[in-house]
Amino acid sequence: MKVNGREIPNSAVEHELNRLIRFYVSHGLGEEQLRAQLPALKKRAEDQAVGAALLFEEAEKLGIPVSDEEVEESLRRMATDAGGPDKLRAILSKQGSNIVELRNEIRRGKRVDKLVAQVTSSAQPPTEDEARAFFEANREQFGKEGQVRAQHILVTPKDSSPAARDEALAKIKAIKARVEGGSDFSEEAAAHSDCPSGKQAGGSLGWFSRGQMVKEFDEAVFSMPVGAVSDVVETQFGFHVILKNDEQPASVPEFSEARDRIVDLILHDRRGKALAEHVAMLRKAAVVEK
Repeated sequence: MKVNGREIPNSAVEHELNRLIRFYVSHGLGEEQLRAQLPALKKRAEDQAVGAALLFEEAEKLGIPVSDEEVEESLRRMATDAGGPDKLRAILSKQGSNIVELRNEIRRGKRVDKLVAQVTSSAQPPTEDEARAFFEANREQFGKEGQVRAQHILVTPKDSSPAARDEALAKIKAIKARVEGGSDFSEEAAAHSDCPSGKQAGGSLGWFSRGQMVKEFDEAVFSMPVGAVSDVVETQFGFHVILKNDEQPASVPEFSEARDRIVDLILHDRRGKALAEHVAMLRKAAVVEK
């Protein structure tokens, strides 16, 4: 992708996508919602990468002033985060860069920040009524997804033959019988599970939400009571026995708990619209090649 003849690297698009994901996750977007919106977020990340290139170009043309002290202050913070000036230089050297180039990048970035601040200065935070109406219309978005913590034992057939399937099924049934007879689940997982979690963590999968496991596994574990051992569950990976350790139900916060996130989210959206309108104007006069 090129903007006015300048190449936009894939890393720039990935950077914008990661920024979007971090923002929405920090504002309560759940795993399933994020997965559903990922195609739209990827398209938005591409648009934002184009927009960023256009804004850099405009900021340079306008010559928005950035003082040396502003640049040096940012450089000092970066050196501190890196563990000191020498470590920062070493990091830059590995990246094929140096302090002079970094100063130039900081100055360019601050020019764009100031341009964005000017363009979005008219955006206002929502009123209390607007924030409350948004909460009521999107209540589930601010909730916490239900999660479970579980262990499992997996036995995978050696090949696709009926005999191998029967052998694997017999093995998992024998393991299940031993567990129900008092055998330690973690020890059985460590000794017999074909999943790496067996030897590494006694079959523990930690905490996970709906949709993170394959459908058959998901349906079984979320329908079980805590402390129960499942029937044999067959998935594309083989045969499982599951021990459900704990569960956290889904929850929806009160408006007062979500208010600050909502105000930030709406203001972010309004600033985004103001910036998008400005970028659209710049894009009309630009040559964008994909």
